Amino acid sequence: MSAPRAQRDRLGEALRAIVRARRTAPPATRQEAATPPSLAEMGLRLAALEREVGEVRSRVNGLLFAVVASVIAQLASKLVAG
Repeated sequence: MSAPRAQRDRLGEALRAIVRARRTAPPATRQEAATPPSLAEMGLRLAALEREVGEVRSRVNGLLFAVVASVIAQLASKLVAG
């Protein structure tokens, strides 16, 4: 019975050490939030955001073009058949 108890004690100590380490070490997100980004970082973020918006815009335009082409094709087939 002493062997399982010793394992539980070691496990408990390990868990307590992990909890202590998490409490004492500040997460990286808190450090980033504490210091405002520089103008260069903000410029890089803005450029990345503009690229993403451009990609989404081109996807939406492509989808819209496909829908319009499909509608025109359906109308043309109805006109020819009718």
